[in-house]
Parts: sequence; C-alpha cells; structure tokens
Amino acid sequence: MQFCAVTAAIVVGAVAERGRLIPCMVFIFFWATLVYCPVACWVWGANGWAFSWGVLDYAGGGPVEIVSGMSALAYSMILGRRQEKMMLNFRPHNVSLITLGTVFLWFGWLGFNGGSAFGANLRATMACWNSNLTAMFAAIAWVVLDWRLARKWSMVGWCSGTISGLVAATPASGFITPWASVVLGITTGIVCNFATKIKFWIRIDDAMDVFAEHGVAGMVGLFFNGIFAASYIIGLDGVNNGIDGGWIQHNWKQLYMQIAYIAAVTAYSFVISAAIAFVINKIPGLHLRASEEAELLGMDDDQLGEFAYDYVEVRRDYLAWTPARDQPETADHQIPQGDRHGIPQHSQMLEGKAPSESDSQGNEHTGIGGDRHAVAYEKAEREQRTLDG
Repeated sequence: MQFCAVTAAIVVGAVAERGRLIPCMVFIFFWATLVYCPVACWVWGANGWAFSWGVLDYAGGGPVEIVSGMSALAYSMILGRRQEKMMLNFRPHNVSLITLGTVFLWFGWLGFNGGSAFGANLRATMACWNSNLTAMFAAIAWVVLDWRLARKWSMVGWCSGTISGLVAATPASGFITPWASVVLGITTGIVCNFATKIKFWIRIDDAMDVFAEHGVAGMVGLFFNGIFAASYIIGLDGVNNGIDGGWIQHNWKQLYMQIAYIAAVTAYSFVISAAIAFVINKIPGLHLRASEEAELLGMDDDQLGEFAYDYVEVRRDYLAWTPARDQPETADHQIPQGDRHGIPQHSQMLEGKAPSESDSQGNEHTGIGGDRHAVAYEKAEREQRTLDG
C-alpha cells in the first residue's frame, strides 16, 4: 500500500500547473486498481508470471518506476500541453526547496531500498551502499552534461541526477555488486539526461520529467540486472540462496527475460493509463484540465483557494493601494491591474491583451529559460530553420 501511494504521488507530477484535483483523484483510484496492482502482482506475487519466470526486480523498478513514468506520460498526453504563453519566464521556482526535497528523498530512499530486504541483514546494507553509489555517480554525470550547455554547475541538475540514480538503484541495488553500481550510476545519469529531450520530440508536456527520471531510469536499472546481478549479493539475506545472477555469472537468458518484462510493463501501463484518463476526461464534470483563466490564476488559488506563497497576495492586493514610488502621494492613485503581476506578459494577459515578445525594457524573452535542454533544443530548431530557409 505504501509503495502504491508513493507511485501515485510520482504520477501526479504530470498534472503540474494545469490539472484539476478531483478528476485526478478519480483517475488515481482506477489507476491503482487496474494498473499498479496487476503489475505488482506480476513480479511480487507468488503466482505472478514475472516472479515465476525468474525476473529480477528488487524494490519496484517495474510497478513503481516504469509504471509511474509511463502513466505520467500517458496522463500528460491526455491532459495536453501547458499554454506556451504561460511559460514565457519558466524556471525552477525555488532551488533551495528542490535541494531540501532531494535530501529528504535520498534519506528516505535508503529505507525504501534497504527495507526491501525484509530484515536487518547484509543484503539490506548492500542495497543502501549500492543506492548511495548509484545516486552519487548519476548526479556527477548529469551535472557534467548540463555544464556542457551553460558552463555552469547546476544544483537542479545535481538533484535530477541524484533522483534518477536512486530510481535506477531501486530494481538493482539488492542484486548487483558495488562496482556495477558505479557503472549503473554513470550510465543512468547520461541516459536520463538525454531522455529529458524526448518530451520535446513527441510534443508531450511531462512537466516534472517523470518519464525521463523514473520511467527510463527504472528501465536502465532492470536492464543492468540482466548483466550484473550476482548470486552472492542476492544470497546475503540468508534466504534467497540458489538464485542465478546475470551475464557476469554466465546466465545468458536473464537479459532477455529482463527486456521482456520491461516491454510488458511499459506497454501495459501506458495503454491502460491513457485509456483511463481518456474515459474520465469525457465524463461531464470530470474534465482533467483546468480552464485557461485558472491556469493564469494558479492551481493553488483555483483548486485549493489558498496561495502557496504570501507574496502572491502582496502583489495582487497590497500593491493595489500602496504608492509605487519612494515618496508618499497625497492624491488618489490606482495601479493598473496588469502591473500587479510579476511577469509583464502575464500582466498583459490579465488586461485582455496578447503577450508581447519582449519585456518593458525591450529585452527578448529567454523562452523557458530555466530548462537548459529546452533552450538548447529551441536554439537548434532556430538554426535548422535558418539553414532550411
């Protein structure tokens, strides 16, 4: 049940900045019943086909990671892309909170992976050790790749790499050796970093990169089990003795078993999740997406009736009757509605105008400036259009 709740929380990242709360909760109920539970039974149930076949999935690379990544991708596809004009000044809103959240996740993940050994034994210790190694080297690989784009060391990149490494360690940490965890971390950081570009190619707005950091990383971890799994690591719990490893122990068939499992979970979770979201979206009153006005207002205000940060109310209310100059004014004054918003183009939208292509100082927009991959992708597209022209 706890693993199901964690997986659902990951999937909900797909609704960021445009999804309605109640329809999402309805989706999660049917998704947990029709997607998560069957896949969990496949690999963890005593009669599941993957378990019986000998698939190696330690702590949920299939039911937790691939299912969350593919379900989020399917939900994002049905939900639709965020309005481009709402992303004129897009960037991570609070790097400190991102870092703090990553630290909490890393600490909790040790309980997630270590606890999957079902005892205080050497296998649990090895799982924690492998999780740390994979996370660290994935973070290094991601940061180095981000550096090539902006020549800056990105803290958000470090967090993204850490999460992808921990995800890859989820199916593998209880099966592979420490030296293989180093290779897994580097591979995951590279593969998942480039996988963040897939959403631009397929035009699906996966706002939280759930597909790249969870779905793809889960696939990589499961694939590594087919090569680097070792029976002497599996047997450290004193219970699972006699289980064959992967290619390093000449068990050649393990790799195709892992690939078949990856393909089955990927296809099933995407198709069924997309079908559930499609049907719910057609039910009157359960439309998944909020209105354009609600997107402009913000999901915190529209869906919850509260602001995530007090300064939003300060800008909208306090500045409406406070003089905008250093010297106090005795005459009546009125700040235009549009000037109460932090982003000039959003202010223009509030006044019913089309957003301009530059700010009040005449500077062009940086596009989705907080996403270095998106900036690089847009630059490449502009250069290609120039060459084609």
